[in-house]
Amino acid sequence: MGEPRMVNQPRLVLLTGAAGRIGSSLRELLPAHGYRLRCFDRLPVPGEPDAITAELADAEALAAAMEGVDAVVHLAGIPGEAPFADILAANIDGTYRLYEAARAAGVRRIVYASSNHATGFTERPADGSSVPVDAPQRPDTYYGLSKCFGEDLASLYADRHGIETVSLRIGSFTPEPRSIRMLSTWLSAGDCARLVHAALTGPVAGHTVAYGISANTRAWWDLSTARALGYQPQDDAEDYAAELIAKLGELAPDDPEYRYLGGSFTQAGR
Repeated sequence: MGEPRMVNQPRLVLLTGAAGRIGSSLRELLPAHGYRLRCFDRLPVPGEPDAITAELADAEALAAAMEGVDAVVHLAGIPGEAPFADILAANIDGTYRLYEAARAAGVRRIVYASSNHATGFTERPADGSSVPVDAPQRPDTYYGLSKCFGEDLASLYADRHGIETVSLRIGSFTPEPRSIRMLSTWLSAGDCARLVHAALTGPVAGHTVAYGISANTRAWWDLSTARALGYQPQDDAEDYAAELIAKLGELAPDDPEYRYLGGSFTQAGR
């Protein structure tokens, strides 16, 4: 696999899923880190007249989007649970097509939006210790399963084609924490941009998995691989703890929101 490779800051980054929640935030914040963005989404991207509006299944549009690109931030896909056929088309086949287009264009680095739901059925350690990055995949939904596929596809393309990927297991991306669980899993907008910047430029050898959360006092996940990339989170969900606990109360140890990393996604009927 070779030694970890640091890169000069990429000049032009393809941002897929640019019209979504995280994509919209990164469109606002990443340019301040020195990037030019080429936006790609199945929906029109507000304020981006040169954005490419197409499905990932459109090979011609995807090839055009890759021209001259230094790196890719891949957010496109269904961002939650859905029927398997929909997940298969958007998240699984779509991610495969993205990697094939990147390989054909000679793109060397991809930042892939994975999810904590790739390990959703993992129980929190009884001693309160952090869950390590090498915890086995235990998806909690078809959505989580698609993220496991994306991580494994990234590993394959790293070994076979030399494409470096940082798979970010993103926690709860919201303007501010809305639940007790989010005191542990929150990722602020500013920290999200800092994390993606680190993933685009930090030392990577092959495929790296990093958790995507802020510097939360109650964090459940180990941030060591993210910090090794150069990630320096600045926000902490604990700033909202007193108000949330007064309003909602603490979680019981047997509450699925507390017991499993995937929270309510582990419950039947999701």
